[in-house]
Amino acid sequence: MPADSFLRACRLEPVERVPIWFMRQAGRSLPEYHATRGESTLLDAVAHPEMAAELTLQPVRRYGVDAAILFSDIMVPLWAIGFGVDIVPGVGPVVERAFRSRADLKRLRGLEPDDIPFLEETVQGIKSELDIPLIGFGGAPFTLAGYLIEGRPSTRLHMTKKLMLTCEALWFNLMDRLASLVIASLEAQVSAGVDALQIFDSWGGVLGPDHYRRYAFPAHRRVLEAVRAMGVPSILFGLGAGHLLEQFAEMADVVGIDWRIPLEEARRKLGPGVAVQGNLDPSVCLAPWETVEHCARAIIRQNAARRGFIFNLGHGVLPETDPANLERLVEFVHRETENPDRMEDVR
Repeated sequence: MPADSFLRACRLEPVERVPIWFMRQAGRSLPEYHATRGESTLLDAVAHPEMAAELTLQPVRRYGVDAAILFSDIMVPLWAIGFGVDIVPGVGPVVERAFRSRADLKRLRGLEPDDIPFLEETVQGIKSELDIPLIGFGGAPFTLAGYLIEGRPSTRLHMTKKLMLTCEALWFNLMDRLASLVIASLEAQVSAGVDALQIFDSWGGVLGPDHYRRYAFPAHRRVLEAVRAMGVPSILFGLGAGHLLEQFAEMADVVGIDWRIPLEEARRKLGPGVAVQGNLDPSVCLAPWETVEHCARAIIRQNAARRGFIFNLGHGVLPETDPANLERLVEFVHRETENPDRMEDVR
């Protein structure tokens, strides 16, 4: 199979079979991951080029996926400029001093190459062993703002919305600075050699369409326009964002969807000019193989042989997932979608 099937799918070009990779495929579900990381923190591992490269390559070797994703974290640019970020096991990103006022803008300086000296060596180490595309990534400005303002993961983002709605000038200044930070990080990744970029808008789904359009869309569009100028495909993934897909389609080449919206409905909202990535519920992979196979086949049939489809989960791989199920899932998707243009059209 051509090594660029993932990139071809991003560009809505024909492929011999549907490409597949998994969000959070390099992580806690793999025993070799734990053996390699040992007692290192996530951020220590990111800053160690040899370790980060190995962690990126492990799922490629085990699963035979069609794309690798750089082992990193969306908070790395903030950590790199000294904002005081830690990734706490079992919790997620925790900010030492949450963003609360205009004075905190001084802490958001620009990202310089010297802040991430490990990146180029990591990517070069990966690319030297890789024959499939490498995906880099960053966080959407709204999602990053949510972590900075709340100080830790929050499903409701009350403090974030309060600042957004009561201090608009400060909010837009914050979003502009975060967009610049994300763009600098993504530019560095492309310069180092990544082949595509995914933007994670993990918390954008907490906003209604009107608020998303006013308070998040401008900064997100700026980031995605910058990616387009870099000449690599862009993927925009939002959790719980089925009501925002039309806006996502205005910005990205590929839209990642979660399991809360059927693939065929997402296709209708996005229109024919956007590729789709998704959307198996990660919890399904905890079930017996027969259940995984049944649910995966249903998603493939919903796509109905349309071009521009990348099979993925609707969120990251869960730590409890049996790697054997993911191995079989990759084999199944490849086998089930051989010559997709000749698959039965069930639209």
